Amino acid sequence: MQIPQDYIIKSDTLSGKIILVTGAGDGIGKVAAKTFAACGATVVLCGRTMAKLESVYDEIEAAGHPQPAIYPINFESAAEKDYDDMCNALEDTFGHLDGLLFNAADLGERTPISNYSVSAWLRCIQVNVNSPFMMTQALLPLLERAGNASILFTSSSVAFKGRAFWGAYSVSKAAAENFMQTLHDELEGTTRIRANSINPGATRTAMRAAAYPAEDPETVKPAEDLMPAYVYLLSDDSIGISGQSFHHSQ
Repeated sequence: MQIPQDYIIKSDTLSGKIILVTGAGDGIGKVAAKTFAACGATVVLCGRTMAKLESVYDEIEAAGHPQPAIYPINFESAAEKDYDDMCNALEDTFGHLDGLLFNAADLGERTPISNYSVSAWLRCIQVNVNSPFMMTQALLPLLERAGNASILFTSSSVAFKGRAFWGAYSVSKAAAENFMQTLHDELEGTTRIRANSINPGATRTAMRAAAYPAEDPETVKPAEDLMPAYVYLLSDDSIGISGQSFHHSQ
């Protein structure tokens, strides 16, 4: 699916919403966090590198948008208790959660399965699959308290068709896509939480540069071009849309 072609971001589209963004210190996550804040949301900046999160925090504050929050966490090593602690902290501060953007990801190794190191495989699955599962499970009570909550997964073209040498990343994105569909099927009709995914396509990020080192970054769209889709799927404008895989046109 694709978002409405004439969709326009407005300064109050996300007004009053509390939205958590993983991987908010860089790439798509950073741009999304700043855009959500510009649309009136209070953004919880989540990631492992404190200096990057603080930089995004300062940019949002300097722009005069709602004061964000920082919640540092290492998705590679975080366990169930860490996510329970996250829920408790968010509950104490905000009481509920309106949106959750899963953006953080580990690229893994670009090598044949026969050569793939077990440690790299487990790390990629942990960051891309297990962590979103544990975080979702912990934060569902806060999402249920929101009037209309949205969970958005960042997908990939390799989620729909495996590709040689993409190994754990491809497998993890396929798993995340299925996780989104399973969540939707369980939540539909019993809650007002919707779950969707978006495949951003080729985007000018550090991860893209690592995956395609010979590519000229100027030939790839910037993350800013994705923002109408991200804002739409986290706003009340997409109420009633759930269980869908969106693909950003190139």
